[in-house]
Amino acid sequence: MSLLEVHGIHTYYGKIHALKGISIQVEDGQIVTLIGGNGAGKTTTLNTICGITPAAEGRVVFNGEDITRVPAHDIVRRGIIQSPEGRKIFSRLTVRENLEMGAFARTDTAKIGRDMEYVFERFPRLKERIAQLGGTLSGGEQQMLAIGRALMASPRLLLLDEPSMGLAPKLVEEIFNVIDYLNRESKTTILLVEQNATKALSIAAQGYVLQTGTVSHSGTGEALQNDPAVIEAYLGGH
Repeated sequence: MSLLEVHGIHTYYGKIHALKGISIQVEDGQIVTLIGGNGAGKTTTLNTICGITPAAEGRVVFNGEDITRVPAHDIVRRGIIQSPEGRKIFSRLTVRENLEMGAFARTDTAKIGRDMEYVFERFPRLKERIAQLGGTLSGGEQQMLAIGRALMASPRLLLLDEPSMGLAPKLVEEIFNVIDYLNRESKTTILLVEQNATKALSIAAQGYVLQTGTVSHSGTGEALQNDPAVIEAYLGGH
């Protein structure tokens, strides 16, 4: 049984049919990536899994439980945690307060301090800026804070939406190194939405290509990297 199974979901924004029967699977311990152009349905897929934009049809099954109609706040308590597109940190809170907000639903208070230290080990710059307001951080530091805040929720499944968006190449490399580390060393299961298809597929066990609300291609990260249609459309044609 997969950790996450999405079966034939259809999602609408009003009359707009955003997802048209998407099915994906995420095995425990994997990095799985969703790639595709703008408007393909990547973020909507994450929001449907999280219960933010519920599916009109189809099923979302997490750890053997049908969560299709479970409210978003209860899905968080089950361990599905999203670091959203655009970071959406709390700009008027400090780094520490942002991280503490990530742990608001937890009851294992004794472990929260240890997890904050773990975040600081992964992102030393955040520790240097622990008392700084989130809104005064650089773009890269805000992305680190958004991922750190998600980690503070102790995710069973971590959803990352465009973590490299708007970052300089050096910071993109740093963020992807952390994502790879979280999976390899901490065994965190990750569903990654990413415009940088080359980087995403290089670390993913499995990938899905979304196109106008449907899955057009799927396979291992390596197979998709060598698929001529994927190369032409998403990997710069080489």
